[in-house]
Amino acid sequence: MSSPSSAEGATSPPPSASTSPPAGATRGRPARLDPSRTVETALRLLDESGLDALTMRRLAEAEGARAGALYRYFATKQELLTAMAERMLAGVAADAAASGGAGDWGERLAALARAMRTALLARRDGARVYAGTHSTGPNTLGFAEGVTEVLREAGFGDETAARALMAVSAFTLGHTLEEQAALEPAGADGSEGGAPADPERLSGAVASGPYPHLSAALPTLAEGDFTAHFEFGLRLLVAGLRSLEHPRPA
Repeated sequence: MSSPSSAEGATSPPPSASTSPPAGATRGRPARLDPSRTVETALRLLDESGLDALTMRRLAEAEGARAGALYRYFATKQELLTAMAERMLAGVAADAAASGGAGDWGERLAALARAMRTALLARRDGARVYAGTHSTGPNTLGFAEGVTEVLREAGFGDETAARALMAVSAFTLGHTLEEQAALEPAGADGSEGGAPADPERLSGAVASGPYPHLSAALPTLAEGDFTAHFEFGLRLLVAGLRSLEHPRPA
């Protein structure tokens, strides 16, 4: 038999004792998360505040949900970053085909690298997000397929095509990492952005020591023309591939 306090004698707690649901959530029920929309929200937060400020808790708040709800779809933050990296490469293969489709294999390969760089630069800290992820989604695999297809159709062997894919991807990612680090805006906490690439700082360091050859090259090193630097490295990669043993006939 129930005691009066646990049955008809019990009273409901006053309205002030209840807690309000998170913004955007339905009362008494957690907000339903859509993984695709959540990735878009994460990319928006990335553009607003950068990778260091992107936390699972902040993302959950932006989605009007509890932080724990995110882990139903992204078990770790790394899984979220992988999904973001995959989304960033959307359309890269198509963009490269449109810009380099009429050229020879070298120009088509360069167009793919340029399209990847453009996609990473389109997002704040885009290269940092992409680094270390290993997406097997259609956008990432589509880019890899495009590079491999160009090289195999040009007559390169499977091993060479695979190693060239890794070389092109690593060069593009590494260059873009350095580029975005140099152009990073000042942080909300007052921290400086771009200090390592400050041309005056570099000039002062070179002038203070016995570096005559660096002094001669300094105008180019300090000019900050990242597109020119990227295109030079890309030409070296393509020229290196051309210098290999002549590929088999396509």
